[in-house]
Amino acid sequence: MPYRYEVGDIVKLKKKHPCGSFEWEILRVGADFRLKCCGCGHQIMIPRKQVEKNTRDLKKPLA
Repeated sequence: MPYRYEVGDIVKLKKKHPCGSFEWEILRVGADFRLKCCGCGHQIMIPRKQVEKNTRDLKKPLA
């Protein structure tokens, strides 16, 4: 089942960041995603295809 990515969602990726966190907050959605590490706050730009391939879980924020 494909995930529906939105700004504010938390994605859990396959590989962990060097700080030890697997979770990233989505700051921007498009052809590229801007993600912020939930562990240390580091921000990256990553292609959509790579995010879709490496996503393990998606958490929606409580509204």
